[in-house]
Amino acid sequence: MHPAPGPYRPPTPGPFRPPAAPPTVEPAAAEATVDGAGSGHPAVDAVIQALANSADLPPRDQIAEYEAAHSTLQETLATIDQG
Repeated sequence: MHPAPGPYRPPTPGPFRPPAAPPTVEPAAAEATVDGAGSGHPAVDAVIQALANSADLPPRDQIAEYEAAHSTLQETLATIDQG
């Protein structure tokens, strides 16, 4: 028989880790995206490649990459809207 479960305790958060730096845009890397077809915007292509590269990272590190990608895409969209 299993012991009765105790009261629910939410997991304790780990130490704060700032998000990873946004990916740098290299001209050659911007053209070489996951499926070989670029989006037409170097920053977006770099984000797509960075996300593909993060697939083998531990989940905690993937989250940091997703946050950095989100930030980069927001900044990119803001500059497009201003133009």
